[in-house]
Amino acid sequence: MAAPYEHFANRLRKALDRTDFVPGRGRTSALAARYAVSRETARKWLTGLALPELPRIIELAKDFDVNLEWLATGRGPLAPGVGETGALYRRLSDNEGHLLDAFRKLPESKRQLLVKFLS
Repeated sequence: MAAPYEHFANRLRKALDRTDFVPGRGRTSALAARYAVSRETARKWLTGLALPELPRIIELAKDFDVNLEWLATGRGPLAPGVGETGALYRRLSDNEGHLLDAFRKLPESKRQLLVKFLS
């Protein structure tokens, strides 16, 4: 019996392959770390046993510069077409993501001091 979201999983893997996102055995762990989900959740996305929530699918589409409708439903072109905007922001590197996470954990007063220091 096929996994219930097998078609989504195929599209997700194709999107990851396009950007050379950690190929091979480390992909599940890397995906879990990037999106702050458990390895089990990432494994279920990649094998079609679970479907991410819509906000997460939107984030995946932006991060991997694929058409949201294609990723979510399989309709339309894989990549945004002429006249459509791609991802508004480039994907953060792992180091940038860790830095942003640490910044967000700081109290507001320390955030302001850090921004002032870096300016």
